[in-house]
Amino acid sequence: MSRVHTVIDSPYGALTLVAADGALCGLYMTDQRHRPPGEGFGERVEPTGDPAFTEAVRQLEAYFAGELRRFELQLRLEGTPFQRRVWAGLQEIPYGTTLSYGQLADHIGAPGASRAVGLANGKNPIGIIVPCHRVIGADGSLTGYGGGLERKRRLLAFERELGGPPTLF
Repeated sequence: MSRVHTVIDSPYGALTLVAADGALCGLYMTDQRHRPPGEGFGERVEPTGDPAFTEAVRQLEAYFAGELRRFELQLRLEGTPFQRRVWAGLQEIPYGTTLSYGQLADHIGAPGASRAVGLANGKNPIGIIVPCHRVIGADGSLTGYGGGLERKRRLLAFERELGGPPTLF
């Protein structure tokens, strides 16, 4: 599998996008916890250097402009079957809405697995697009975020401001 990467600016700092065989397989923020070593990202290319980047950049720009609520991209989520199940569940959380780790565990059919859901959430390789920032503590607190709690706070405030009243599944 051949990988390439590019770096783009965003309102939340530089974002590193990684693609493999035409599908997006990574979106990493500066100083992100669980960020893989850069040598695994492949050659650096321009944002127009891979079809996966062209569409991802277009959709990210629309998201940051408040014009896009749900990403529709070809993704290659690489992880264990349980991690992929959690990441699929994350993609179902509506824009402007938050869920607790326990609620997400229940939603994916793994009641009582909130800690395992939290660990999988933290290893999400495609931040923002796979919206792990929408998961919060059971008491409503902002708990852990690979991109940092300040980014999480800003992303949630941005979505709430533009998203209207939150709805659950």
